[in-house]
Amino acid sequence: MKVYFKLISILLLLNSIACEAKLSTKFYDGRCRDAAAIIRKSIEKAVSREPRMAASLIRLHFHDCFVQGCDASILLDETSTIQTEKMAIPNANSVRGYDVIEAVKREIEHACPGIVSCADILTLAARDASVAVGGPWGNVRLGRRDSTTANRSQAETDLPSPFVDLNALILAFAIKGLNARDMVALSGSHTIGQAQCFLFRDRIYSNGSDVDTGFATTRRQRCPRNGGDGNLAALDVATPDLLDNKYFKNLVERKGLLQSDQVLFSGSTGGIVSEYTKKPRVFAADFGKAMKKMGEIQILLGKNGIIRRRCSAIN
Repeated sequence: MKVYFKLISILLLLNSIACEAKLSTKFYDGRCRDAAAIIRKSIEKAVSREPRMAASLIRLHFHDCFVQGCDASILLDETSTIQTEKMAIPNANSVRGYDVIEAVKREIEHACPGIVSCADILTLAARDASVAVGGPWGNVRLGRRDSTTANRSQAETDLPSPFVDLNALILAFAIKGLNARDMVALSGSHTIGQAQCFLFRDRIYSNGSDVDTGFATTRRQRCPRNGGDGNLAALDVATPDLLDNKYFKNLVERKGLLQSDQVLFSGSTGGIVSEYTKKPRVFAADFGKAMKKMGEIQILLGKNGIIRRRCSAIN
């Protein structure tokens, strides 16, 4: 009988470990029930103070997941053993929101020390940022753990450039397990946020057939041929603080700010763009699905990774 109960105990332990190693929408219910509420409240405040922060947090999540998976590696600072991803070419002086995530982490650590990963905080923050500006995205599966490494070189090769063509974009997303429809839906996050002048200067001065003349002329007022590299322009001038389908309507009108945006309409994905202009609910549903899918790229589970006490450093 003792052997029987010992066997049952071992099986229950193994089952518990197996459950711990799976993502779940209820992952923190028994250990940090208020985690999601704490994060949501903080993100709502941050976006209320600065609407642009919604786009920044979604982008921060994207730039994390595309480099060795959704493991919060992008949040790590430079050390003698870590080459921070923050200084990678696609991230330096561009990616924002680190301080917002770190502030949320401090609140979470005060409520539930050593329980909630930075990777999960980053995922929930992106979801809540989307919702704060009218976007979709329902329940998020949780249980990610944090990396102890960063990968600057991968950040410089795997994050798609705003200057690449459609085939290169499709390939970059396919490598991460995301199809062309996922890519177009995720690109819809460019209906909020801003871009720096040097990222779209060539496009607005090209006089090409894929850019609206009036749109290009207006953009030149804040982006001269020389200088002003850091001057900002809204990716969507119509509803810059609302996550809607206006971005896709802009592409049809040849008013995409970045070249990597406009190619979505001019190439094989043009049909998806056209569909989203007419069916905003379809875009909203696809965006939510694609964000969830992206948020589960190459995650660390169970005994892999750690729970960082600070998101910017190893314990």
